[in-house]
Amino acid sequence: MSHLLQSTFIPTTTTTLRRRSVFPTTHLRKTHVVESKIREIFMPALSSTMTEGKIISWMKTEGDKLAKGESVVVVESDKADMDVESFYDGYLASIIVPEGSSAPVGSPIALLAESEDEISLAKSKTPTPTSTSSSAATASVTEEVSTVAAAVAVPVTATSSSDAGPVKLASSIHPASEGGKRVVASPYAKKLAKELGLDLRGVVGSGPNGRIVAKDVEAAAGSAPIGVAAAAKPSGGAPAAPAVELGTTVPFTTMQSAVSRNMVESLAVPTFRVGYTITTNALDALYKKVKSKGVTMTALLAKATALALVQHPVVNSSCRDGKSFTYNSSINIAVAVAIDGGLITPVLQDADKVDLYSLSRKWKELVDKARAKQLQPHEYTTGTFTLSNLGMFGVDRFDAILPPGTGAIMAVGASQPTLVGTKDGRIGMKNQMQVNVTADHRVIYGADLAAFLQTLAQIIEDPKDLTL
Repeated sequence: MSHLLQSTFIPTTTTTLRRRSVFPTTHLRKTHVVESKIREIFMPALSSTMTEGKIISWMKTEGDKLAKGESVVVVESDKADMDVESFYDGYLASIIVPEGSSAPVGSPIALLAESEDEISLAKSKTPTPTSTSSSAATASVTEEVSTVAAAVAVPVTATSSSDAGPVKLASSIHPASEGGKRVVASPYAKKLAKELGLDLRGVVGSGPNGRIVAKDVEAAAGSAPIGVAAAAKPSGGAPAAPAVELGTTVPFTTMQSAVSRNMVESLAVPTFRVGYTITTNALDALYKKVKSKGVTMTALLAKATALALVQHPVVNSSCRDGKSFTYNSSINIAVAVAIDGGLITPVLQDADKVDLYSLSRKWKELVDKARAKQLQPHEYTTGTFTLSNLGMFGVDRFDAILPPGTGAIMAVGASQPTLVGTKDGRIGMKNQMQVNVTADHRVIYGADLAAFLQTLAQIIEDPKDLTL
């Protein structure tokens, strides 16, 4: 949770109290200034790279009483949606930036009055006319949530009953609706609900303060009445219309803008690439044994990479100022994940020290939070080495762009049966995958990467240490 730490007093009333005196008029007179406590609530900086934020939803309406530490608004930063808390007691007097609008970091988004009597005064001092009435904003959001594009039909993988958990359908008002006025849901949950033709007002959220996330929508859709599910299917067997309108220009989302800035920034770093072929038969066999225990291939690769980095700390180093570099004290493996509307890299911290099973559980937790846009900044900004795996899509090899502030990123291709020759002249089949590492040449040299990749290959080809 994040706090609205920055706020200022807006002077509203000045009263001069004069006392009669027998002294000459040249004597200093005592003046008392009385100020009404109306504060500006600013757009907070939720990460070091955030320059502006988008208001996803106001969790309170104008006139509502607020307590210190209570969630007021959900803000979309460059990588996640975060609930923002009030730093003061008072009343939400005026909303300056409505839902769906963006504002630069540090700009006012609302006014907070200390007492109920000062609400009307605060409204009169609202700096911009963009603030709309509570009812109008509520109607807009409700209409957005309930409107279903019947022509859109995007295939959605059904969630198994073991993953979906208990069905959460309700006809009564649920926590995320705030008395039936507004549905509080993540952007991905809203998009998924539209695709499935599901009314979010009938879904109970499992996120913070009853907020609806994607898994709630999937669970509800899996048990929705036939009539509701049919709304997402095109009638008459007609082909589904495209989900986007061709020929239109679409502005970047907050996340896409952040990705764009990072990619441009990475062009200033001199990089080079080294590839390596690794035999994966032993790793594949290990994966079959531990998969039933919840271990993922991502966790196996992250663990193997972390153990290799222990022996090659320079590959885990980073250069930020162009004048020096840092041997990072922790091995934090960031893994690229594609989510709706962008890309994010959740971080498996201390991957060399955490056991494989705990690492897998942590990875599942991070992916769920990433898709719900609920990652905290330290969960996606602390990576020291990055993995990007497209092997699951059948890609055999590719190059990755180095994220700013890190020393290297490894692109992992698919493991495929390959006809290979042995040293004794025999021919056989082995599963092999291609990995390509992109590195900062100011810090890491070719010999460094070659040695690191040799160690990584040894660990993967004899993975007994991965389960220790």
